Amino acid sequence: MSEIFLRKALPDDLDNLLRLEKVCFATDRLSRRSFRRWLARVDGIFLVAQRDDALCGYVLVTRRRGTRLARLYSVAVDPACRGEGLARQLISKAERAARDSGALYMRLEVAADNHAAISLYRKLGYEHFGYYRDYYDDHGDALRMEKCIHAYEPGGAGRVIPWVPQTTAFTCGPASLMMAMAALDSGYRPSVAEEIQIWREATTIFMTSGHGGCHPVGLALSAVRRGFAAEVWINQQGPLFLDGVRSAHKKRVISLAHEGFLDEAKRNRMPVHYEEIEQERLVDSFDEGAVSLILISTYRLDRRKAPHWVVLSGYDESCLYVSDPDAINLDTGEKQSEVRAAMECQHLPIARDSFARMSRFGSSRLRTAVLVRNKVAGPAV
Repeated sequence: MSEIFLRKALPDDLDNLLRLEKVCFATDRLSRRSFRRWLARVDGIFLVAQRDDALCGYVLVTRRRGTRLARLYSVAVDPACRGEGLARQLISKAERAARDSGALYMRLEVAADNHAAISLYRKLGYEHFGYYRDYYDDHGDALRMEKCIHAYEPGGAGRVIPWVPQTTAFTCGPASLMMAMAALDSGYRPSVAEEIQIWREATTIFMTSGHGGCHPVGLALSAVRRGFAAEVWINQQGPLFLDGVRSAHKKRVISLAHEGFLDEAKRNRMPVHYEEIEQERLVDSFDEGAVSLILISTYRLDRRKAPHWVVLSGYDESCLYVSDPDAINLDTGEKQSEVRAAMECQHLPIARDSFARMSRFGSSRLRTAVLVRNKVAGPAV
Protein backbone atom coordinates (compact mmCIF):
# COMPACT_ATOMS: atom_id res chain seq x y z
CA MET A 1 0.00 0.00 0.00
CA SER A 2 1.42 3.39 -0.97
CA GLU A 3 2.27 6.02 1.61
CA ILE A 4 -0.07 8.82 2.66
CA PHE A 5 1.33 12.33 2.71
CA LEU A 6 -0.17 15.56 4.09
CA ARG A 7 -0.23 18.82 2.19
CA LYS A 8 -2.11 22.10 1.93
CA ALA A 9 -5.59 21.90 0.37
CA LEU A 10 -5.86 23.34 -3.14
CA PRO A 11 -8.82 24.59 -5.23
CA ASP A 12 -8.44 21.53 -7.47
CA ASP A 13 -9.33 19.35 -4.44
CA LEU A 14 -12.90 20.64 -4.33
CA ASP A 15 -14.65 17.63 -5.92
CA ASN A 16 -12.67 15.15 -3.82
CA LEU A 17 -13.44 17.12 -0.65
CA LEU A 18 -17.16 16.97 -1.46
CA ARG A 19 -16.85 13.20 -1.97
CA LEU A 20 -15.14 12.84 1.40
CA GLU A 21 -17.81 14.94 3.08
CA LYS A 22 -20.54 12.72 1.64
CA VAL A 23 -19.01 9.42 2.76
CA CYS A 24 -17.96 10.70 6.19
CA PHE A 25 -21.00 12.67 7.41
CA ALA A 26 -24.73 12.06 7.31
CA THR A 27 -25.62 15.60 8.47
CA ASP A 28 -23.93 18.99 9.00
CA ARG A 29 -21.99 18.61 5.76
CA LEU A 30 -19.92 21.46 4.38
CA SER A 31 -21.35 22.66 1.07
CA ARG A 32 -19.51 23.32 -2.18
CA ARG A 33 -19.84 27.03 -1.45
CA SER A 34 -18.37 26.62 2.03
CA PHE A 35 -15.42 24.61 0.73
CA ARG A 36 -14.75 27.24 -1.93
CA ARG A 37 -14.74 29.95 0.70
CA TRP A 38 -12.35 28.06 2.96
CA LEU A 39 -10.04 27.17 0.07
CA ALA A 40 -9.80 30.86 -0.80
CA ARG A 41 -9.07 32.01 2.76
CA VAL A 42 -5.47 32.80 3.64
CA ASP A 43 -5.97 33.01 7.43
CA GLY A 44 -7.13 29.43 8.01
CA ILE A 45 -5.36 26.06 8.09
CA PHE A 46 -6.68 23.59 5.54
CA LEU A 47 -4.74 20.35 5.08
CA VAL A 48 -5.51 17.17 3.14
CA ALA A 49 -4.14 13.64 3.28
CA GLN A 50 -3.40 12.12 -0.12
CA ARG A 51 -2.59 8.58 -1.23
CA ASP A 52 -1.75 8.27 -4.92
CA ASP A 53 -4.41 10.40 -6.65
CA ALA A 54 -7.08 10.04 -3.98
CA LEU A 55 -7.80 12.16 -0.89
CA CYS A 56 -8.02 10.10 2.29
CA GLY A 57 -8.93 12.88 4.68
CA TYR A 58 -8.77 16.55 5.55
CA VAL A 59 -8.59 18.89 8.53
CA LEU A 60 -9.85 22.48 8.65
CA VAL A 61 -8.83 24.91 11.40
CA THR A 62 -10.07 28.48 11.64
CA ARG A 63 -8.58 31.44 13.49
CA ARG A 64 -10.56 34.19 15.18
CA ARG A 65 -9.04 37.51 14.19
CA GLY A 66 -7.36 39.47 16.95
CA THR A 67 -7.17 36.49 19.33
CA ARG A 68 -4.85 33.57 20.06
CA LEU A 69 -7.71 31.08 19.64
CA ALA A 70 -7.93 28.42 16.91
CA ARG A 71 -10.92 26.19 16.25
CA LEU A 72 -10.81 22.66 14.88
CA TYR A 73 -13.70 23.29 12.52
CA SER A 74 -13.85 19.91 10.78
CA VAL A 75 -11.83 16.73 10.37
CA ALA A 76 -12.72 13.81 8.12
CA VAL A 77 -11.09 10.48 7.24
CA ASP A 78 -12.32 8.20 4.46
CA PRO A 79 -13.83 5.03 6.05
CA ALA A 80 -11.56 2.95 3.80
CA CYS A 81 -8.49 4.57 5.41
CA ARG A 82 -9.50 4.43 9.06
CA GLY A 83 -7.43 2.51 11.57
CA GLU A 84 -4.13 3.91 10.28
CA GLY A 85 -3.87 6.81 12.75
CA LEU A 86 -4.63 9.36 10.04
CA ALA A 87 -6.98 11.51 12.14
CA ARG A 88 -4.29 11.82 14.80
CA GLN A 89 -1.72 12.84 12.16
CA LEU A 90 -4.01 15.44 10.62
CA ILE A 91 -4.95 16.98 13.98
CA SER A 92 -1.36 17.00 15.25
CA LYS A 93 -0.09 18.71 12.10
CA ALA A 94 -2.94 21.24 12.26
CA GLU A 95 -2.07 21.98 15.90
CA ARG A 96 1.55 22.66 14.96
CA ALA A 97 0.46 24.95 12.14
CA ALA A 98 -1.94 26.79 14.46
CA ARG A 99 0.77 27.17 17.09
CA ASP A 100 3.22 28.47 14.48
CA SER A 101 0.61 31.04 13.43
CA GLY A 102 0.42 32.33 17.01
CA ALA A 103 -2.54 30.41 18.45
CA LEU A 104 -2.41 29.42 22.11
CA TYR A 105 -5.53 27.28 22.34
CA MET A 106 -7.42 24.91 20.06
CA ARG A 107 -11.13 24.37 20.61
CA LEU A 108 -13.57 21.95 19.01
CA GLU A 109 -17.04 20.53 19.31
CA VAL A 110 -17.87 16.86 18.90
CA ALA A 111 -21.12 14.90 18.93
CA ALA A 112 -21.82 13.74 22.47
CA ASP A 113 -22.47 10.19 21.26
CA ASN A 114 -19.32 9.98 19.11
CA HIS A 115 -17.39 8.05 21.73
CA ALA A 116 -14.53 7.07 19.40
CA ALA A 117 -13.81 10.69 18.50
CA ILE A 118 -14.11 11.85 22.11
CA SER A 119 -11.65 9.14 23.19
CA LEU A 120 -9.18 10.27 20.50
CA TYR A 121 -9.43 13.92 21.49
CA ARG A 122 -8.85 13.05 25.14
CA LYS A 123 -5.77 11.03 24.20
CA LEU A 124 -4.52 14.07 22.28
CA GLY A 125 -4.89 16.24 25.38
CA TYR A 126 -8.28 17.89 24.87
CA GLU A 127 -10.41 18.56 27.93
CA HIS A 128 -14.19 18.79 28.12
CA PHE A 129 -15.46 22.20 29.26
CA GLY A 130 -18.99 22.56 27.90
CA TYR A 131 -22.12 20.64 26.91
CA TYR A 132 -24.55 22.06 24.40
CA ARG A 133 -27.94 20.58 23.63
CA ASP A 134 -29.55 20.52 20.17
CA TYR A 135 -26.33 21.67 18.50
CA TYR A 136 -26.36 19.69 15.25
CA ASP A 137 -28.81 19.64 12.35
CA ASP A 138 -30.12 16.27 13.57
CA HIS A 139 -30.73 17.85 17.03
CA GLY A 140 -27.84 15.93 18.54
CA ASP A 141 -25.91 17.34 21.50
CA ALA A 142 -22.28 18.44 21.41
CA LEU A 143 -19.34 18.43 23.80
CA ARG A 144 -17.02 21.42 23.73
CA MET A 145 -13.34 20.56 24.21
CA GLU A 146 -10.16 22.61 24.44
CA LYS A 147 -6.41 22.08 24.43
CA CYS A 148 -3.62 24.48 25.24
CA ILE A 149 -1.23 24.08 22.31
CA HIS A 150 1.31 26.28 24.09
CA ALA A 151 2.52 25.59 27.60
CA TYR A 152 0.65 28.38 29.42
CA GLU A 153 -1.32 27.96 32.63
CA PRO A 154 -4.42 30.16 33.09
CA GLY A 155 -4.25 32.52 36.06
CA GLY A 156 -6.79 34.30 38.21
CA ALA A 157 -9.60 33.12 40.41
CA GLY A 158 -12.23 30.87 38.89
CA ARG A 159 -15.11 33.09 37.78
CA VAL A 160 -18.45 32.36 36.19
CA ILE A 161 -19.48 35.21 33.91
CA PRO A 162 -22.72 34.31 32.11
CA TRP A 163 -22.66 35.20 28.43
CA VAL A 164 -25.34 37.70 27.35
CA PRO A 165 -25.72 38.49 23.63
CA GLN A 166 -26.53 41.95 22.36
CA THR A 167 -29.78 41.95 20.40
CA THR A 168 -29.08 45.08 18.36
CA ALA A 169 -26.05 46.42 16.53
CA PHE A 170 -25.61 49.20 19.10
CA THR A 171 -26.16 47.60 22.53
CA CYS A 172 -22.79 45.96 23.21
CA GLY A 173 -22.40 48.20 26.27
CA PRO A 174 -25.70 47.20 27.92
CA ALA A 175 -25.12 43.51 27.12
CA SER A 176 -21.63 43.71 28.65
CA LEU A 177 -22.99 45.44 31.75
CA MET A 178 -25.68 42.77 32.10
CA MET A 179 -22.94 40.11 31.96
CA ALA A 180 -21.13 41.88 34.79
CA MET A 181 -24.23 42.25 36.94
CA ALA A 182 -25.26 38.62 36.36
CA ALA A 183 -21.75 37.51 37.36
CA LEU A 184 -21.88 39.52 40.59
CA ASP A 185 -25.49 38.71 41.55
CA SER A 186 -26.85 35.23 40.80
CA GLY A 187 -30.36 36.60 41.26
CA TYR A 188 -30.00 39.21 38.52
CA ARG A 189 -31.93 38.37 35.34
CA PRO A 190 -30.85 40.06 32.09
CA SER A 191 -33.58 40.83 29.56
CA VAL A 192 -34.03 42.58 26.24
CA ALA A 193 -36.14 45.25 27.95
CA GLU A 194 -33.29 45.86 30.41
CA GLU A 195 -30.80 45.99 27.54
CA ILE A 196 -32.74 48.76 25.80
CA GLN A 197 -33.35 50.63 29.05
CA ILE A 198 -29.64 50.67 29.89
CA TRP A 199 -28.88 51.88 26.37
CA ARG A 200 -31.37 54.73 26.83
CA GLU A 201 -29.67 55.65 30.11
CA ALA A 202 -26.07 55.42 28.89
CA THR A 203 -26.03 56.45 25.23
CA THR A 204 -24.18 59.51 23.95
CA ILE A 205 -27.04 60.05 21.45
CA PHE A 206 -24.78 60.34 18.40
CA MET A 207 -21.76 58.46 17.07
CA THR A 208 -19.79 58.91 13.87
CA SER A 209 -22.66 57.08 12.16
CA GLY A 210 -25.73 55.12 13.16
CA HIS A 211 -27.13 54.89 16.67
CA GLY A 212 -25.43 56.41 19.68
CA GLY A 213 -22.82 54.48 21.59
CA CYS A 214 -22.67 54.01 25.34
CA HIS A 215 -20.55 56.36 27.43
CA PRO A 216 -18.41 54.69 30.15
CA VAL A 217 -19.77 56.99 32.85
CA GLY A 218 -23.31 56.36 31.59
CA LEU A 219 -22.80 52.60 31.88
CA ALA A 220 -21.30 52.95 35.35
CA LEU A 221 -24.26 55.05 36.49
CA SER A 222 -26.64 52.38 35.16
CA ALA A 223 -24.84 49.86 37.38
CA VAL A 224 -25.11 52.18 40.39
CA ARG A 225 -28.86 52.64 39.82
CA ARG A 226 -29.21 48.86 40.03
CA GLY A 227 -27.46 48.58 43.37
CA PHE A 228 -23.88 47.90 42.29
CA ALA A 229 -20.72 49.89 42.91
CA ALA A 230 -18.80 51.19 39.91
CA GLU A 231 -15.83 53.30 38.96
CA VAL A 232 -14.62 54.60 35.62
CA TRP A 233 -11.15 55.01 34.14
CA ILE A 234 -10.68 57.39 31.22
CA ASN A 235 -7.29 58.45 29.87
CA GLN A 236 -8.50 61.88 28.71
CA GLN A 237 -10.85 64.64 29.77
CA GLY A 238 -13.54 66.29 27.71
CA PRO A 239 -16.41 64.87 25.65
CA LEU A 240 -15.82 61.41 24.21
CA PHE A 241 -16.53 59.98 20.75
CA LEU A 242 -16.18 63.25 18.85
CA ASP A 243 -13.79 61.64 16.33
CA GLY A 244 -15.33 61.88 12.89
CA VAL A 245 -18.41 63.83 14.02
CA ARG A 246 -18.62 66.84 11.70
CA SER A 247 -21.95 68.35 12.68
CA ALA A 248 -21.63 71.15 15.23
CA HIS A 249 -25.14 70.32 16.47
CA LYS A 250 -24.24 66.68 17.09
CA LYS A 251 -21.02 67.69 18.85
CA ARG A 252 -23.01 69.98 21.13
CA VAL A 253 -25.50 67.22 22.00
CA ILE A 254 -22.65 64.77 22.72
CA SER A 255 -20.98 67.36 24.93
CA LEU A 256 -24.19 68.04 26.86
CA ALA A 257 -24.72 64.31 27.42
CA HIS A 258 -21.11 64.00 28.61
CA GLU A 259 -21.45 66.85 31.11
CA GLY A 260 -24.74 65.41 32.37
CA PHE A 261 -23.11 62.05 33.09
CA LEU A 262 -20.26 63.71 34.97
CA ASP A 263 -22.65 65.83 37.05
CA GLU A 264 -24.62 62.73 38.05
CA ALA A 265 -21.41 60.84 38.86
CA LYS A 266 -20.38 63.67 41.17
CA ARG A 267 -23.76 63.66 42.93
CA ASN A 268 -23.44 59.88 43.45
CA ARG A 269 -19.80 60.18 44.56
CA MET A 270 -18.90 57.67 41.89
CA PRO A 271 -15.14 57.71 41.15
CA VAL A 272 -14.00 58.81 37.69
CA HIS A 273 -10.22 58.48 37.26
CA TYR A 274 -8.63 60.52 34.47
CA GLU A 275 -5.62 58.32 33.83
CA GLU A 276 -4.54 55.20 31.98
CA ILE A 277 -5.79 51.92 33.35
CA GLU A 278 -2.99 49.42 32.94
CA GLN A 279 -3.43 45.70 32.40
CA GLU A 280 -2.08 44.89 35.84
CA ARG A 281 -4.77 47.00 37.47
CA LEU A 282 -7.40 45.16 35.44
CA VAL A 283 -5.91 41.85 36.56
CA ASP A 284 -5.70 42.91 40.20
CA SER A 285 -9.30 44.14 40.11
CA PHE A 286 -10.39 40.83 38.57
CA ASP A 287 -8.73 38.95 41.45
CA GLU A 288 -10.45 41.29 43.93
CA GLY A 289 -13.86 40.35 42.52
CA ALA A 290 -14.59 43.21 40.12
CA VAL A 291 -15.91 42.68 36.60
CA SER A 292 -14.40 45.05 34.03
CA LEU A 293 -16.11 46.40 30.93
CA ILE A 294 -13.48 47.49 28.42
CA LEU A 295 -13.89 49.57 25.29
CA ILE A 296 -12.02 48.20 22.28
CA SER A 297 -11.71 49.05 18.62
CA THR A 298 -13.10 46.24 16.45
CA TYR A 299 -10.55 46.87 13.69
CA ARG A 300 -8.37 43.93 14.69
CA LEU A 301 -11.43 41.66 14.82
CA ASP A 302 -13.43 42.60 11.74
CA ARG A 303 -11.54 45.46 10.03
CA ARG A 304 -14.24 47.95 11.03
CA LYS A 305 -13.13 50.87 13.16
CA ALA A 306 -16.05 50.77 15.57
CA PRO A 307 -16.10 51.18 19.36
CA HIS A 308 -17.18 47.99 21.09
CA TRP A 309 -17.64 46.95 24.73
CA VAL A 310 -16.42 43.56 25.97
CA VAL A 311 -16.03 41.95 29.39
CA LEU A 312 -12.77 40.75 30.95
CA SER A 313 -13.34 37.09 31.86
CA GLY A 314 -9.85 35.87 32.82
CA TYR A 315 -6.12 36.13 32.24
CA ASP A 316 -2.83 34.28 32.19
CA GLU A 317 0.78 35.34 31.66
CA SER A 318 0.39 35.84 27.92
CA CYS A 319 -3.30 36.68 27.38
CA LEU A 320 -6.30 38.54 28.63
CA TYR A 321 -9.59 36.72 28.01
CA VAL A 322 -12.76 38.53 27.02
CA SER A 323 -16.40 37.65 26.51
CA ASP A 324 -17.82 39.40 23.46
CA PRO A 325 -21.59 40.11 23.34
CA ASP A 326 -21.60 40.31 19.53
CA ALA A 327 -22.98 37.06 18.08
CA ILE A 328 -22.09 37.86 14.47
CA ASN A 329 -20.03 35.09 12.85
CA LEU A 330 -16.90 36.83 11.61
CA ASP A 331 -16.41 34.17 8.94
CA THR A 332 -19.84 34.52 7.31
CA GLY A 333 -21.11 37.88 8.55
CA GLU A 334 -24.33 36.21 9.71
CA LYS A 335 -25.83 36.04 13.19
CA GLN A 336 -25.09 32.70 14.83
CA SER A 337 -27.44 30.59 16.90
CA GLU A 338 -27.21 31.40 20.60
CA VAL A 339 -25.64 28.01 21.36
CA ARG A 340 -22.89 28.39 18.76
CA ALA A 341 -22.34 32.06 19.57
CA ALA A 342 -22.02 31.33 23.29
CA MET A 343 -19.16 28.96 22.49
CA GLU A 344 -17.42 31.25 20.01
CA CYS A 345 -17.76 34.49 21.99
CA GLN A 346 -16.75 33.47 25.52
CA HIS A 347 -13.26 33.60 26.99
CA LEU A 348 -11.51 34.71 23.80
CA PRO A 349 -7.73 34.77 24.42
CA ILE A 350 -6.14 38.02 23.26
CA ALA A 351 -2.38 38.35 23.52
CA ARG A 352 -1.42 41.13 25.91
CA ASP A 353 0.45 43.15 23.29
CA SER A 354 -2.52 42.88 20.92
CA PHE A 355 -4.87 43.83 23.73
CA ALA A 356 -2.83 46.97 24.44
CA ARG A 357 -3.39 48.10 20.84
CA MET A 358 -6.98 46.90 20.62
CA SER A 359 -8.08 48.73 23.78
CA ARG A 360 -7.54 52.16 22.25
CA PHE A 361 -10.16 53.81 20.08
CA GLY A 362 -10.10 56.58 17.53
CA SER A 363 -7.54 59.21 16.64
CA SER A 364 -7.59 60.45 20.24
CA ARG A 365 -6.39 56.99 21.38
CA LEU A 366 -9.20 56.77 23.92
CA ARG A 367 -8.74 54.09 26.56
CA THR A 368 -11.52 53.56 29.05
CA ALA A 369 -12.92 50.87 31.33
CA VAL A 370 -15.79 50.48 33.79
CA LEU A 371 -15.15 48.37 36.91
CA VAL A 372 -18.31 46.97 38.48
CA ARG A 373 -18.47 45.48 41.97
CA ASN A 374 -21.02 44.30 44.48
CA LYS A 375 -22.20 47.18 46.61
CA VAL A 376 -20.79 45.65 49.79
CA ALA A 377 -17.29 45.58 48.29
CA GLY A 378 -17.28 49.25 47.39
CA PRO A 379 -15.19 50.88 44.69
CA ALA A 380 -11.42 51.03 44.86
CA VAL A 381 -9.94 54.48 45.39
